[in-house]
Amino acid sequence: MVITVSRQFGAGGSQVARQVADALGWRLIDNELIDAVAARAGLPPEEVAQREERAPSFVERLARLTAVQMPELFVAAAPVDDPIDEAKLAKITGTVVAELAAGGRCVFVGRACAAVLAQREQALHVRLVASPRYRIRLACESLGLDPGDAERTLEQTDRARERYHREYHGRDVNEATHYDMVLNTERLTLRGAAAVILGRVEEMGWDRPGPLGDQAS
Repeated sequence: MVITVSRQFGAGGSQVARQVADALGWRLIDNELIDAVAARAGLPPEEVAQREERAPSFVERLARLTAVQMPELFVAAAPVDDPIDEAKLAKITGTVVAELAAGGRCVFVGRACAAVLAQREQALHVRLVASPRYRIRLACESLGLDPGDAERTLEQTDRARERYHREYHGRDVNEATHYDMVLNTERLTLRGAAAVILGRVEEMGWDRPGPLGDQAS
């Protein structure tokens, strides 16, 4: 039994997932996943976190295309240790997610976990969305960003996540049919979204949730 929480930037994915995990007494896998992937790949955690959150630069895209079309240019200069590029990192992430999910009773946040675990039985896939105005406000409150920076970060992060899903999982992250439920945290509130998820878990007979915490936003 696992729950995956996919989210638009600023829609409250981490907050909702924590409320759900706490009420169920399940394991929350959020930043822990980044740390586990970083350890497996031999990279700093902050670099792993940035791979999903940004689009490759023009130079990176050009180098990747050239390596495929004209590999002879890279033979002489190839390093002894093959670096971990984004594609390899995506595969490592998928492996780690599958290993963590094998233990059950986990709530995953982001990292395309809904795509990785799409064929898994007893998985509840949730997508959290909200209007840009609401997400900008929440990002300002929770991350201390000014509105201009929050808006730019929102646009860049959403585009990067869309690209990541498309390139490495062949999926449109915004396609509602990939999820069991799509919840608008602006309309429901974070607590309300968590309550809907917990209600579904109880309906399926997985576990009886405890009470939600005092966080009402």
